[in-house]
Formats: sequence, structure tokens, C-alpha cells
Amino acid sequence: MTAAANNSSRPGDGDSVGIVETKFATLFSEASPLKFLNGATLAPICVAYETYGTLNERRDNAVYVCHALTGDAHAAGKHAAEDEKPGWWDGLIGPNKALDTNKYFVICSNVLGGCQGTTGPGSLNNETNTRYCLDFPFLTVSDIVSVHSELVRYLGIEKLLAVVGGSLGGMQVLDWTVRFPDQVRAAVVLASAPKLAAQGIAFNAVGRRAIYADAGFLNGKYYESEGPRYGLALARMVAHITYLSEDSIELKFGRRLQDSDRFAFEMQKETEFQIESYLHYQGKRFVQRFDANSYLYLTRAMDYFDLSEGHATLADAVRNVQARFFVASYDTDWLFPTSQSKELVSALLQVGKHVSYVELACPFGHDSFLIDLGPLTDLISPFLEQTLISAKA
Repeated sequence: MTAAANNSSRPGDGDSVGIVETKFATLFSEASPLKFLNGATLAPICVAYETYGTLNERRDNAVYVCHALTGDAHAAGKHAAEDEKPGWWDGLIGPNKALDTNKYFVICSNVLGGCQGTTGPGSLNNETNTRYCLDFPFLTVSDIVSVHSELVRYLGIEKLLAVVGGSLGGMQVLDWTVRFPDQVRAAVVLASAPKLAAQGIAFNAVGRRAIYADAGFLNGKYYESEGPRYGLALARMVAHITYLSEDSIELKFGRRLQDSDRFAFEMQKETEFQIESYLHYQGKRFVQRFDANSYLYLTRAMDYFDLSEGHATLADAVRNVQARFFVASYDTDWLFPTSQSKELVSALLQVGKHVSYVELACPFGHDSFLIDLGPLTDLISPFLEQTLISAKA
């Protein structure tokens, strides 16, 4: 649920895609708007996206990357040579990497409802000439995927080689395979699940409450002021705890103090321990790049997602998928535990689908799919290669 890390466990493997540009597409029209799951309609919709690699003549080598909760379209490369950091999955996307841009045409777009270039609650409503704020239509994962699917058609691609995503991105992958089965040859689902467990919903609720309770929230109409920066920072701090594991927190911070070797015995000292300082830093940095209204909408979309909704069982929900699956979970991920991935795998096998599954050992918790990229490269590379061979057969 976070896009915080870029480090590959194999520094130096492959090369960067270099300098990249964020592009924009205008999708849907007044005559043919996007119809949301709740019945609302919206058009036009601007989508920010990036592409890496080259689409081949057969147009059968496209891989779509779905980002997690706070990610964006900038998944690889740099926008300028002087940028400090590359895109959030740069260790996985590029020449000779898992999503090898020598072979694949990789697409990543900012989600509907986001705040990094795609239409969302902070966008201007052309009918009122004001920002949507909380008048933006209620958002679901299915609505997000409908826009992704339309972007693929806009790019002139009939069928994707694969759709890849972790966490909320994995939910998008699952929805895509069920609702648009003809558009996807393979699905890569990382640290995700067919639905968010009650514990995840609970943490999302606390984060939203922190935003609502901030005096700067102003019922979502805060764009001419500093906004609910304290509430949004607190929401990020709470959420970030769920992205880590007990082992990783102990290893990195333990009970070490930040600025001293002894307790201060001061109630107003908020960052006495190193872990406190780290969480405050994460909250402060998050406020600088993310919109509180988008956070409210996207966490609600996660809460509502249930792949088996409208079906008797999860197996019934995936009965008509055409994609072959690769599913990976992590032994220290307590936000999307292994049990949920196994439930998905079991349902796919029950209806005779091609699925490969692995539980990876990694100390980094839910964030592992963004950090420990060596094992993913070893597994995803042959899976995509076999899918490409099958596509050309």
C-alpha cells in the first residue's frame, strides 16, 4: 500500500530506462462517459501515464503495471538527470530486469481518483469551475480498472501480455482478469488478496478519521489553504506501521533513542525514540506529495473491494478468467497474509486455471514487493517469458 522503496537486492543488474516523460490521455466523452459502479457518470477523464520499451509490430508484448495506494505513473527512470530518485519500481522495470524493456512495452498510469495527474477529487469540475472535492463520484477498484482498460484501447492494444501489481495494485489485477478476461494473457499478483481483511479496514478507518478530525479538512474544500496536513501525516504514520514487520522494526530501530543515550523525561518530546522520528519523517514527506481527499477515496475503494461479490464463491468469481496467474505472498506480511493468497490460489485451481504460487521469506513485511526485488526477478522473468512464447505460438 505504499510506494516508498526502490532498492533492488541486486544493485547493478540491468540498466535504467533513462529519462522518461509523463504523458496524458483524455478518455471518455459526454456522449460516452465512464459509468461508475454506483451509477454516477463522468467525462472527460484525464489519465497520466508513462511507457517504457517499445510496442512490437504484433502489439502483443505490452505489460501493464498497477500501482499501490500512494503510488503514481512514474514507475521507472527519471524525469530529469538531476533527479535524486528514479521511479518507484525502477529496480524491476528496465533492460534485463524482471519487466525487461528490451522485450516488453511497459505501461503504468496514475489511478482514477489519484492526485498525480489523473482526474480525481482535486481536479477541476468543468461544470462548476471548482474542484470536485467530496463531490467526486464514489470510487471502487472496478471504476479504476475500467479507466485502465480504456487507456489500453486508446493505445491501440487489443490484448495485454500481462497485468502486474502489488497490494491495491494486485486488487486491480484481479478485477481486470475477471471483468475484462479477453484483455489479459497473464496476471502477476503480489502481496495482495481478493478482499481486504477486517484488520486492514480498521487501519484505513483510523487514517480517515485522523483526516476528518483535522481542523484544516474543511469538509474536503481545503485547496486554498494548507489543508489537513496533521491528519494526513498521522494517517500515513498509522498506515506505514502496517507496511513493516515486527522483525524489520526491531532490526532497524529497536528501542534506540534518537538524540541521546538517556531518557528526556519530557512529555512534549515527540521524537525521543528513533522509530518515532522515522514515522514523523514519513508523515511529513507524505503530506508534501499526496492529497488527503485522494487518500480518503482510495482507501474506501480498498475497503469495498471483494472479488467474490455477486458470486456464490470465490471460485465462481474466477471461473471465466483466461489469464495464467503468478501469485506471491510474504511470510512477514500481516496486512495481506499468506492465508489470503492461498485462498485465491485454491479458488483458481478449483476451476482448473493455470496458477503458480510462492510464499517468499523476507523480513520487510508488506513492503517486501517494493524492496526485495531479486527473488521477484527470478520468478517473474521466466513466467513472462513463457507467456510471451505462448502468445506467439
